[in-house]
Amino acid sequence: MPKLKTKKSVKKRMKLTKNGKIKRYKAGRRHLMAEKSGKRKRKLRKSGLVAKSQVKLMTRLLSPGS
Repeated sequence: MPKLKTKKSVKKRMKLTKNGKIKRYKAGRRHLMAEKSGKRKRKLRKSGLVAKSQVKLMTRLLSPGS
């Protein structure tokens, strides 16, 4: 079998935390910010965690190089 490669697009967008969880940036911050409320924009600033259903997939995409 060939070597597994890290999916570079995923590596640029996600980070592994010390406890092994996968941290991600929240969607919806690129444009149309004037229409969004301050509360919504503040919540978008913080990073989030990958959903349980996606963890297995993201781990596989990140694993060889991280």
